[in-house]
Amino acid sequence: MTDRHHAEVARRWNQNADQWTRDVRDGYDLYRDLFTFPAFRDFLPPLTGLRVVDLGCGEGSNTRRFARMGARMTGVDISDRLIEHARQAEDRAPLGIAYTVCSYSADTGFPEASFDAALSTMALMDGPDFEGAMHEAYRLVRPGGFIAFSISHPCFITPDLQWQEDDEGRRIALRVSRYFDRTDFTEHWRFGSRPKEEDVTPFAVPRFPRTISDYLNAVAAAGFRISRIDEPRPTSEACTAAPRLARWRDIAAFVLLVRADRPARAP
Repeated sequence: MTDRHHAEVARRWNQNADQWTRDVRDGYDLYRDLFTFPAFRDFLPPLTGLRVVDLGCGEGSNTRRFARMGARMTGVDISDRLIEHARQAEDRAPLGIAYTVCSYSADTGFPEASFDAALSTMALMDGPDFEGAMHEAYRLVRPGGFIAFSISHPCFITPDLQWQEDDEGRRIALRVSRYFDRTDFTEHWRFGSRPKEEDVTPFAVPRFPRTISDYLNAVAAAGFRISRIDEPRPTSEACTAAPRLARWRDIAAFVLLVRADRPARAP
């Protein structure tokens, strides 16, 4: 991937940053709050006392959650505007988090083996160089440490997906298409829970489609040993709070969770 791709990702997320921060902090990201973050939290081992880097931390909502779980957090993101929002939140309610503007796919500037773990929540699928991200994560994590990340499920969140409905308008199936099409594109969308009458500019999010083998092989090629994979489903309580989540409980998987270890050095 070229520097042009990284510059475009930074530009788009700088444009998205102010509205994104307001929407997330106003509770419009129901998928994160009710489903993807709780599932990821339950996927993790204890974080208390660990030095952890959050790759693609955005405005820092999840970074702060990890800090409250006892981790010593550093957040990195390519968008300087999102990092500005994260730092402002840290200034208002300090949790000991340090934030840095950089790409998670290149040299982040930290020494080798600076961290016990690298985490990333719903961010790595939106960067142009996943292989580079895995190599940098491997460099950053100490021997015996681990990486854990969540991404949109590549088998179901494809460039051309479409819900199929019955005669009563109930979603009963998901059509996936263009699974092997790795052409990058920009998706325009807004949070579905945001009031429809409010006039806001949709987010412009660069997408870089990959297959499940692209992801898992890149993790292994970087030197990690995959230790656990999960495809969580929304809980009954989450589906009651946000009924549209039920389609991801009953029909298809929305998120893929991966954990991999950096092997400890031989004694």
